[in-house]
Amino acid sequence: MLAEMPNRLTGATNLRERAHQILDEVCNRVGLDPTGAELLRLRSNAVFKLRAPIIARIATAPTAVERLPAVLAVTRWLADRGFPTIRPADDITGQPMNVDGAAITFWHYIPTASTPATTADLGRLLHALHTGPTPPLRLRTLVDPLASIRATVQHQPGVLDHDDQRWLRDRIADLTDAWHALPFREPPTLLHGDAWIDNLLRHEDGHVLLSDWDSVALGPREWDLVHSYHGQRRFGLSPADVNDFATAYGYDLREWSGYETLMQIRDTYAIGIHIRNAPGAPFSCRELSHRLSCLRVGDTRTRWHMKENNNL
Repeated sequence: MLAEMPNRLTGATNLRERAHQILDEVCNRVGLDPTGAELLRLRSNAVFKLRAPIIARIATAPTAVERLPAVLAVTRWLADRGFPTIRPADDITGQPMNVDGAAITFWHYIPTASTPATTADLGRLLHALHTGPTPPLRLRTLVDPLASIRATVQHQPGVLDHDDQRWLRDRIADLTDAWHALPFREPPTLLHGDAWIDNLLRHEDGHVLLSDWDSVALGPREWDLVHSYHGQRRFGLSPADVNDFATAYGYDLREWSGYETLMQIRDTYAIGIHIRNAPGAPFSCRELSHRLSCLRVGDTRTRWHMKENNNL
């Protein structure tokens, strides 16, 4: 997404450089020291750990500035109710901040344990989230999970050739119709929106917390559940990981008649980030080609990559 950044931040040739430039500017505004900031993640957001210690998150999706006030409000509401979530660094006022189209938020740093969180932990937290109350806040409703990639395909020139662009438009249209026909069993609930194991942190005291609420919404619980099953298909989770997740949640999505359709929707959704990042990240160029090739031939077995050579 950082590839979409307006180019007043001159001189940057890739996503990493641009992220650091934005960080320097926003830290200067709020009186934080960006010296030695550690880049923890560079995917849909750039995530930095500052020496403060504070986490700075930089998002450049076109809708980020509009969405992030709700993200901040939901995480405060959940934390106040005792739900294990990261929470904003509210001593830094004026969030989210805007730097040349990028939206920046600041969060309390969580010192993590050496033992990672598990899919069973994730299943338990999602069950608590989905069966808990809905916050008295104005939240978006997830009615079209492919909306962002549809807009990306239409408005990201020079990344996809004409044939790939046409094929993706047709596939997105077909899968959007399929989404609206899915037999969801439960009423809409509060969704994390990106409920992947990488967004679960184990605090050094042993308890686990959910982070990265940028996609929070109201919608069908199946959208949160599918991430772990998709993780087995594409990102190296084991069958045992997924079985543990299903057991902890108390429901196995594979028993649902809409399972395979939802997996195809998730597969297609998952190439959007690399279309957006491709102009500034050679890894995204290669991964986009790899994922698109799999989709076009109906390959549901080949593994995809979250990052290059285990680096950001």
